[in-house]
Amino acid sequence: MAGTTGPKRQDTRKFFENLSGAGKCIAVLTSGGDAQGMNAAVRAVVRMGIYVGAKVYFIHEGYQGMVDGGDNIKEATWESVSSMLQVGGTVIGSARCKEFRTHEGRLKAAHNLVQHGITNLCVIGGDGSLTGANLFREEWSGLLNELLEQGLIDEEAARTNSVLHIVGMVGSIDNDFCGTDMTIGTDSALHRIIEVVDAIMTTAQSHQRTFVLEVMGRHCGYLALVSALACGADWVFFPEMPPEDGWEDTMCQKLSESRSRGSRLNIIIVAEGAIDREGRPISSDFVKDLVVRCLGFDTRVTILGHVQRGGTPSAFDRILASRMGVEAVLALLEASANTPACVVSLVGNQAVRLPLMECVQMTQEVQKAMDEKKFDEAVRLRGRSFENNLSTYRLLSYRKADSELPNSTFNVAVMNVGAPAAGMNAAVRSAVRVGITEGHKMFAVNDGFEGFYKGQIKEIKWGDVGGWTGQGGSLLGTKRTLPGKHLDKIAEQMRIHNINALLVIGGFEAFESLLQLYEARANYEEFCIPMCMLPATISNNVPGTDHSIGADTSLNAIVETCDRIKQSASGTKRRVFIIETMGGYCGYLATVGGLAAGADTVYIYEEQFDIRDLQANVEHLTQKMKTSIQRGLVLRNENCNENFTTDFIYQLYSEEGRGVFDCRKNILGHMQQGGAPSPFDRNFGTKVAAKAIQWITRTLKESYKGGRVFANSEETACLLGMRRRAMVFQPVSELREETDFVHRIPKEQWWLKLRPLMKILAKYKTSYDVSDSGQLEHVSRIRPKERDASAAI
Repeated sequence: MAGTTGPKRQDTRKFFENLSGAGKCIAVLTSGGDAQGMNAAVRAVVRMGIYVGAKVYFIHEGYQGMVDGGDNIKEATWESVSSMLQVGGTVIGSARCKEFRTHEGRLKAAHNLVQHGITNLCVIGGDGSLTGANLFREEWSGLLNELLEQGLIDEEAARTNSVLHIVGMVGSIDNDFCGTDMTIGTDSALHRIIEVVDAIMTTAQSHQRTFVLEVMGRHCGYLALVSALACGADWVFFPEMPPEDGWEDTMCQKLSESRSRGSRLNIIIVAEGAIDREGRPISSDFVKDLVVRCLGFDTRVTILGHVQRGGTPSAFDRILASRMGVEAVLALLEASANTPACVVSLVGNQAVRLPLMECVQMTQEVQKAMDEKKFDEAVRLRGRSFENNLSTYRLLSYRKADSELPNSTFNVAVMNVGAPAAGMNAAVRSAVRVGITEGHKMFAVNDGFEGFYKGQIKEIKWGDVGGWTGQGGSLLGTKRTLPGKHLDKIAEQMRIHNINALLVIGGFEAFESLLQLYEARANYEEFCIPMCMLPATISNNVPGTDHSIGADTSLNAIVETCDRIKQSASGTKRRVFIIETMGGYCGYLATVGGLAAGADTVYIYEEQFDIRDLQANVEHLTQKMKTSIQRGLVLRNENCNENFTTDFIYQLYSEEGRGVFDCRKNILGHMQQGGAPSPFDRNFGTKVAAKAIQWITRTLKESYKGGRVFANSEETACLLGMRRRAMVFQPVSELREETDFVHRIPKEQWWLKLRPLMKILAKYKTSYDVSDSGQLEHVSRIRPKERDASAAI
C-alpha cells in the first residue's frame, strides 16, 4: 500500500492478513465508571473483529450483563456501532456488579459466555474491572468443570471453550493506571476542566476574586496537576504529594504576592482526594475559609463533579481508543493458551502490550506508598508522565526572590516564527519563567525575524507572561520571513542586545531559519550561540518530531466541525460531504482528523491516487447508502493533487452519485488555526519549553570560555522533538537529510501507519503492517534519564 513508512523490511514485516478471526467469538464490555472515548474503543473492537472474520458480541451493562445473560449479550453488526464515535459515556452501558465478585456470579457469567461460544473478552474499564477479568480467566477451567459436573454444559462445549483470552483497555478519566501514559477519557476530562477554568477566569478578573476549583481524583491527582499546569493555577492540592507542614502561611503569602504584582485573580485547584502530611482531608471549603480568614479576598468555590465525565470525546481520546481497540483485537488473535492477560496501553506515541497484573500490582503499590506516607515513592511509581508534570509545575508556579536566583549573566531571546499555532503562548510563558528561574535575562522578539532585524527586542519579565497559557494565536507576533536576506542586521541586533542563546518556537519556517543561522556561523560569530527550536505548527510537518504544538487544537476544531456536518447529513439522509483541510502538502490533519471523525475516505499528497481510486470510492459510498448509514464524509488535504481539486472531486461525486446521494462541500480554512489551545497543546508547549531552556542553560555553561559564549558544533543548534517514546534534541543539520524541502514535509512520517486503520474502520480491504505490535513488554520501574519525557499530557 502506498505510504508505508520506515525502511523496506519486506522479509521481516508482518501483515495481519495472516491473522484470521474465522470461527472465533469476541465479546466487548465496558465496566466501572464511564469515560469519554469508550464508545470509540467499542466501535474499533467491533469493526476490527468483523473485518478479520470473527463474530463480535456486545455485553450490555458491564459484568452485570455477563452474569444476567439473556438479551444483555447480543451480536454486534458493522452498522450497530455507527454514529457512536462522537458520543460521550458508553452506549452499551456500564454497571458496578457485586454479584461478579462472588464465585456463583462468575459461574453464571461463564455459563452465559459458553452458550455463545465466547472465549475472547475485551474489557474496557479501570483497575478494578481489569483485576476482576484476570481472576475470571484464572478460574475459567475450574468454572467449566463445575458447569460440566452440574450438567449445564457438555464435554464438547468444555473442550472447545477451554481457554479464555482477555485483553484490557483502560477507560478512566483519572489516569490512575500505571503502565500507560494516558487512559481513555483523561484528555476529554481535561477539556471539560479547562473550558470551565477559562470561563471562570473572565468573571474572576472582573471582580478580583479567588476561585477554588474542586476536580475529580479520589486517589490520583493527575487531573488536578495537569489542569493546574494548563491554566497556570497559583496552587494545587492532590493526594500523591501533600503540601509541607505550614503550607497555610506559604500559600497565603504567595497569593498575596501575586495580587501585589498586579494580578486580579487567583486560581486554586483541589483534587477531591487531597490530603495533608498526616492524611487529613483538605477540602475546597477549608481552603476557601482559610483564604477569607487570612487575606480577606472575595473567594468562591466551584465543584466540577460529573461535568468532567460528560460531553463529547476529544480528538485525542477518539484516536487513542481507536488505536487501542484495533490493537486489542490483534492481541486476542495472537494469544495462545499460555499468554497472560494483557492491557493495551500508550507509552509515548506507541501502542504497547503489558501484562495486566504487573500494571495492577504497580497501581496498588502507589496507594500503599501513600498509606505509608512515602509520597516521593508514590509520585515515582505513577510514572514518568506524572513526574514530569510535577517537576514542570514546581518550576513555573513559584517565583523565587531575586536574591535566591542563580547568578547568570546570560541573555536569552525567545521568538515565534511561521504561522500562528495554539499553544505558542504557553511555550513562551514557560520559557520566560524557567529562564528567569535559571538566572537568565529573558528577551522577547516581536514579529519573528522581521521584528528581529528591525530591533523589536525587549526584556520580558515574570509578570509579563501571566495568563498566557490559555491564549490562542501568537501574542509575540509571528511572521514567515526567513533570516537569510537580513543576516547582517540580525547579527547587529544580537551584538546590541548581547544575545547569548536563542529559542525559536514555530513551524517549518522556524526549522529553515535555524538551518540558515547555523550555516551562517562561518561568517557571523554572533550566531555561534546555543540555538533551539520547538516545533509549533498545526500542519505537524516538521522533521524530527511526531507531534507539534498546535496540531491537537487544530484536530479538535476539525473534528468538532465534522461532527456537526455529520449530524446535518444524518438529518437529510443520502448526503456526502467533501471537506477540505489545511496542512500544506502534509496529510496529517486530514488523516488523523479523518480517523477521529469517522471519515469514509481521506485524500492526501503522500498517498498518490488516480481517477480509478476516485471511482472506487464513489462505488463504496453507493454501497454504503444501501445500508442504514446513509451519509458520507470525505476529507481532502488542500494540496493532495493539483488537478483533483476540491471542486473537481465535488463535481465528480455529484455526477457519479446522481440519484443515489447528493453532495455538499466545505472548506474549513483558518478556523483550524484559531481558538483557545487544547489542554494537550498547553501542556506539551509548557513542558517542551521548560526542557529546552534547561538544555540552553547546560549548553551555555559548556560553551562559556574566556569570558564569552562560543558554540559552533552541530549539537548546539537543535530541534527538540518527540520521537516514539522519548523527547530528543536533534541537530538541525542532521535533520536536513530527513526533509523534503520542496513539499515542506519529512521524508518519513509515523502517522501514515494510521491510514490502514482508518480504511479498515471505514470498511475498505487493505494491508496493515503489524510488525510494531505483538511484543508483550514489562512494566519498567526506573527509566533512564533521557527518557523522562512524555508524549501525552
